[in-house]
Amino acid sequence: MNADIVRHRTTAVRVGHVTVGGTAPIVVQSMTNTDTADPVRTAIQVAELARAGSELVRITVNTEEAAAAVPEIRERLEKMGLDVPLVGDFHFNGHKLLSRHPACAEALAKLRINPGNVGKGSKRDKQFESMIEVACRYDKPVRIGVNWGSLDPAVLARLLDANAARQDPQPLEDVTREALIASALESAAQAEALGLPHDHIVLSAKVSGVQSLIRVYTDLAARCDYPLHLGLTEAGMGTKGIVASTAALAVLLQQGIGDTIRISLTPEPGGDRTQEVIVAQEILQSLGLRSFLPSVVACPGCGRTSSDYFQHLAQDIQSFIRHQMPTWKQHYPGVEEMTVAVMGCVVNGPGESRHANIGISLPGTGEVPVAPVYEDGEKTVTLKGDHIAEEFQARVEAYIERRYGNGTTRRAS
Repeated sequence: MNADIVRHRTTAVRVGHVTVGGTAPIVVQSMTNTDTADPVRTAIQVAELARAGSELVRITVNTEEAAAAVPEIRERLEKMGLDVPLVGDFHFNGHKLLSRHPACAEALAKLRINPGNVGKGSKRDKQFESMIEVACRYDKPVRIGVNWGSLDPAVLARLLDANAARQDPQPLEDVTREALIASALESAAQAEALGLPHDHIVLSAKVSGVQSLIRVYTDLAARCDYPLHLGLTEAGMGTKGIVASTAALAVLLQQGIGDTIRISLTPEPGGDRTQEVIVAQEILQSLGLRSFLPSVVACPGCGRTSSDYFQHLAQDIQSFIRHQMPTWKQHYPGVEEMTVAVMGCVVNGPGESRHANIGISLPGTGEVPVAPVYEDGEKTVTLKGDHIAEEFQARVEAYIERRYGNGTTRRAS
């Protein structure tokens, strides 16, 4: 844990066997993009996300068929040996689905309610009340998730009217930001008035702009002690989505704001949904907030490294670590905090390798074709020949066994 980051004080909320908020580690979550009415495909994707490291998985519950499938999805996951908590995402008709499908409510670990999509006018309060009553009946926590793409029009209209009456009206963006926060806090207060315990509420107020997200959550954190779910909504595809999400969340997390995160990446056609889990883990690990798997330090390459050998080795080592981590996690406690260096030339190679738990400095262009290996700061062997990659991988495994085996964790000073 990064001791320099002081977490914003929040209430602890139990979601299944996972704690969100309080002093608990920041939780990684994700969301499926399958049709929930297809319990087989949905259970398979939930399993993939959970095995990648998603500690909560949200599923869409938008139709009668989807609601009816939730208990089967839960059952299929249990048969796979997975107890990952499921979060039901409700919009527009959640009050009907939860009342008609009590088994759905029982199978879910948490309900997500969007105050802007509960209902309009006189129906809004009644339908919101209906969903909160279900949460109370089955003792389920609720995320009150506000989104500026579906902001409660009544709240926004009220604040716009009040702003128009001011002598110094605020910009529309400021009023909209305040409406997001007001919608979340007022809905939480209403839920508590209806009997939902304070420690059963998580809040989110998502926008798609980096600076706006930072402002919203900074203000929201100053005005409540509910656990906060962070995420840049509609972040986008590929590097754009990754960079934007990282830019926003890193600023907030560095301030101690945020108890659970989701990276809302648009996957490439046929892309792997688990990428959003990996990015979330990388953000938390890069900030020193959590450790999920050994870090691979690798140089970017330059004119001294005209060969791509070190790039392939770094990629192979990283893939190897991620593949082995489920087993290592069970047998080698502490291994997730290990650092492996794969360097491409003599400029920074030996130094970075000495700083890592185990590292290799490969020869750059024109250098002697040998690769010294360093373990805990000391050179232990020099690898040569055509099997450097295989030999180094074997040394990594041997190092892990020696250092983290037998249920003990020892770290270099």
